Amino acid sequence: MAVKIRMKMIGRKHRPCFRICATDSRAPRDGRVIEELGTYDPSIADTDARTQMNAERIAYWLSVGAQPSDRVSVLWKKYGPEGTHRQQHEAAVAKLALPKQVPDPGPPTFVLKPKKAAKAEDAAPAPAAAAPAGPVEAAAATAETAAAPAEPAPPAAEAAS
Repeated sequence: MAVKIRMKMIGRKHRPCFRICATDSRAPRDGRVIEELGTYDPSIADTDARTQMNAERIAYWLSVGAQPSDRVSVLWKKYGPEGTHRQQHEAAVAKLALPKQVPDPGPPTFVLKPKKAAKAEDAAPAPAAAAPAGPVEAAAATAETAAAPAEPAPPAAEAAS
């Protein structure tokens, strides 16, 4: 049986992702594999962090006569144990493992006052000046004042200025 080390596509449409596998050369591209040896994800922004390989197992398969495909041999030359980009690869993988840092947005530039609070301020002096004539009107006036929303406290940024 002739063994090849090649990539097997596992991604979806417009989002490819590949596994580096040892497989029988007669098997289809996405068919049965002998062993999975690593991954290659071309959607990762940092080029040097795209590949993850099990170097010991790939070295074993190469020692017993497995033939790498063209693309796998390029990845092996770059990111293998004696690869030309090995240091960049290790730095990129370490950087990728760090948590993402989101910058502080800072204080708000403009704070909009709610419209209901502005209308309540305009309407508040008028009912207070006129006293209700009867008990029904007095109950309605107390219901309106209870239903009116309280003015919210200004944010700390406005209070300071």
